[in-house]
Amino acid sequence: MQKDLTQGPITSNLLRFAVPLMIGNLLQQFYNIADTWIVGQFLGADALAAVGSSYTLMVFLTSILLGLCMGSGAVFSIYYGRKDEEKLKSSIFQSFALIGAVTLVLTVLVFAGLAMIIRLLQVPVSVVPLMHNYLWVIFWGIPATFFYNYFANMLRAVGNSVTPLLFLGVAAILNILLDLLFVLVFGMGVEGAAAATVLAQYLSGLGIMGYTLRCVPSLRIQRRHMAWKTDILKEITGLSFLTCVQQSIMNLGILMVQGLVNSFGAGIMAAFAAAVKIDSFAYMPVQDFGNAFSTFVAQNYGAGKNERIREGIRSAVIAVFFFCLVISAAVCLFAKPLMGIFIPASETGIIAEGVRYLRIEGACYIGIGLLFLLYGFYRAVHRPGMSVVLTVISLGTRVVLAYILSAIPQIGVIGIWVSVPIGWLLADMAGVIFYWMRYRGRSESL
Repeated sequence: MQKDLTQGPITSNLLRFAVPLMIGNLLQQFYNIADTWIVGQFLGADALAAVGSSYTLMVFLTSILLGLCMGSGAVFSIYYGRKDEEKLKSSIFQSFALIGAVTLVLTVLVFAGLAMIIRLLQVPVSVVPLMHNYLWVIFWGIPATFFYNYFANMLRAVGNSVTPLLFLGVAAILNILLDLLFVLVFGMGVEGAAAATVLAQYLSGLGIMGYTLRCVPSLRIQRRHMAWKTDILKEITGLSFLTCVQQSIMNLGILMVQGLVNSFGAGIMAAFAAAVKIDSFAYMPVQDFGNAFSTFVAQNYGAGKNERIREGIRSAVIAVFFFCLVISAAVCLFAKPLMGIFIPASETGIIAEGVRYLRIEGACYIGIGLLFLLYGFYRAVHRPGMSVVLTVISLGTRVVLAYILSAIPQIGVIGIWVSVPIGWLLADMAGVIFYWMRYRGRSESL
């Protein structure tokens, strides 16, 4: 199932590699969408607010591990493109040990700081017990998140995007079935929804780890690879750390916005919780296309095929433009029925606020689509620091404008919603200008 992206037709190969990645992460969204739908329909607005705020927090926490795994995946892709099997396997050992240690520390810290985390999020009193109970269960899934994302990024780095999809598909189905069983049959409340997610996460995480170790001998390390090599370690830590920083800043900004949203009460929290799920689901494919594009660039960067990278950029921009055009139209037109999936029809105020959020964000998806391509490109060409800069611009603008505009009585919560596309636009402009100044028209190595 491995695919060498340094050869063959660019657009068709890139799409064939990207489509399983897109489908896989759409399935991954079902982990939280299943929780949101069942909780919103059967457990009430307070429970939905608790799960929604917890989702934002978990995205932030897991983004630390995801960033480390994505950075390591870029290193794997470069060595794979160079056909350097020894360095590839050495990097696998060193990155697994490093990210595994971070996972252990992170898990201990979040359990120890659970009460403080809830206070920092300014959660309404009525929501605190539900959020505490949900988080206490969901935190046990952090190691499973590491296992899945590490081995999925390893397989994708060598062109295998199908196997991660298969494991996610099984896990998504299990998650939905367990949600229904634990919440509706056993009456376990938000703890049941969390337990369903955690069990499904471990199935996908341990399953893909077992598959990789048993069925992909080309990635199986031996004793000689279990050594710390300074040059490889430097490359791993450089890409992984800055990618982690980029992911963490991005989701820290979202978490800060979540705290601001929470200050408007449980109704706005519930609207935001449902709308964010729809929003994330809508642009998730273009995010995954950006990750696939990053693998394409990294393999060709390792192989020294700079002109092929430039041709790939043109193909990727065209593909993202057309996808965003279609998905923007769909979200804007069907915002109300989409909100109705998660919120009972009687909650008209919550639905109306969610619709307003979706139409503002949905009209501007091309901004986030281009930004994901820029993130993937700069990560792949050993410039993850530029991804951090773009994230700071995007999220910094969002957070600052959200707090300023929402404080104006005539604007209120709308100020939080409109700050998002403004941040996307400014980051896109900065990324394109830097690319034009640094790379455009140059024939030397990227």
